[in-house]
Amino acid sequence: MKPNDYTSTTTSPRLPTLTTLTTSQTTNHTITMSASKQAVVCVFCGSRSGTSPAHLDAARALARQFHEHNVQLVYGGGTVGIMGELSRTLVALSGPKAVHGIIPRALVEVEEGYKTPSTGSANDAGNGAAGAGAPGAGKAPERLGGDTLEETEYGQVTVVPDMHTRKRLMAQKVLEGGPGSGFVALAGGFGTMEELMEVTTWNQLGIHKAGVVLLNINGYWDGVLQWVQSAVQQGFVSRENATILAEADRPEDVLRMLREYRISSDRMALDWGQE
Repeated sequence: MKPNDYTSTTTSPRLPTLTTLTTSQTTNHTITMSASKQAVVCVFCGSRSGTSPAHLDAARALARQFHEHNVQLVYGGGTVGIMGELSRTLVALSGPKAVHGIIPRALVEVEEGYKTPSTGSANDAGNGAAGAGAPGAGKAPERLGGDTLEETEYGQVTVVPDMHTRKRLMAQKVLEGGPGSGFVALAGGFGTMEELMEVTTWNQLGIHKAGVVLLNINGYWDGVLQWVQSAVQQGFVSRENATILAEADRPEDVLRMLREYRISSDRMALDWGQE
């Protein structure tokens, strides 16, 4: 992939609010996508920028695709690295309602973007090392008190009590979205891998039917894709279920792949109940 860079005009959106969700407010049931709603895509990605600028370029290019196709982003609420670049860029393009971050309260306390004044635009942040203390790493919140955080750069943010609730709510938002909703993984670390494998497993178990796409920049996910093929060859994953994980080489292909996603014929037909 050739690095894609572009400039955008930042609007002056209304200030969204951060709400708090307790574990008891998330129910454990399977949700079917609504054909009349906006597509919602959950992106798993790193809180670091990586050593190659191609990863931040990909985040900006993916944000541009979301903007052009009126897709809402759901993500882990981070404000630095690839997470911060993706969310800031989309808010600059589409406004705060286009982004919904979901973050455990413990992480809010250490997120640089909620305490470090911003010194640049989304593109300015991407042209350097967006990390802890880096220029453009984030904007100090207008208010951090009680359960409400007023913020402009990262859209709407929901604070949850723990990591499990975070993942459950991100998945729920996707499954409440319209056609073309799904999950995408950019480059990231252990957390990104864990989130990716959980939604892939949920697909295999019949908990959801949403697409799962790896955006494979600079061959970052080659090792995972090779492992899947090894698991097929050694009899641990069926050949049909290997297709649960789709691969895109360019940000421009991601949304099309989610829209055209076909579920595996070997998924488990389990009844997870309705509550």
